[in-house]
Amino acid sequence: MNGSTPPPTVKHVPVSEAMGAYLVRSCSPADPVLVDLAERTAGLGAEAGMMVPLEQAALLTLLARTVGARTVVDVGTFTGLSALAFARGLEPGGTVITCDVSDAHLALAREHWEKAGVADRVDFRLGAAGRTLAALPSDPALSGGGADIVFIDADKMNYPNYLPLAVPLLRPGGLLIADNVLLDGYVLDPDLAGDALMRASARQVRDFNAALAADERLDTVMLPIADGLTIARRR
Repeated sequence: MNGSTPPPTVKHVPVSEAMGAYLVRSCSPADPVLVDLAERTAGLGAEAGMMVPLEQAALLTLLARTVGARTVVDVGTFTGLSALAFARGLEPGGTVITCDVSDAHLALAREHWEKAGVADRVDFRLGAAGRTLAALPSDPALSGGGADIVFIDADKMNYPNYLPLAVPLLRPGGLLIADNVLLDGYVLDPDLAGDALMRASARQVRDFNAALAADERLDTVMLPIADGLTIARRR
């Protein structure tokens, strides 16, 4: 022994299927409409992988309530689960502006927004996310001082392009939340991905993560939730 301090132990618990179920059981009871939407989304097959897990949806609701959100921008609608989670946490009169390049699953989303009684709080915009974000500074919905939350969960190739559009939308104290920032772990070494699109996406997400960490407008923390979740607060 040379008397040197041993390296710190990294605390990490792998999340197996059983552990994932325990996580869900250890949260407040899940919103029944969210559960039904998650089950319906799971039935879509492989593309269901784009859905946020229930414990993450609960976190989105909690964050919206914590910041007293009145305006949330949800980039990537899919089947409407994240929009529903945010809508549950809005202040009275609040709005979730959710956008997607496709409306293929909009009927399923609206069915559940209506079941949850939040359809009047969700404003769906069809079109490319970059164009939607670029148009929002002049949108009446943000006339009260900016968005309280911007959630990025769309095509990973454009994450670096969304960042300069998203941050100016936030009010001071507002939150930028980004999903899939670990991208199956390939951000550590994109060349390990067997698929060309995954390799390219991992490089883009890696650049996005680095830009977020270096952005002096933000206080940023990355969390190992699901496929990685970054929460950044605008200073």
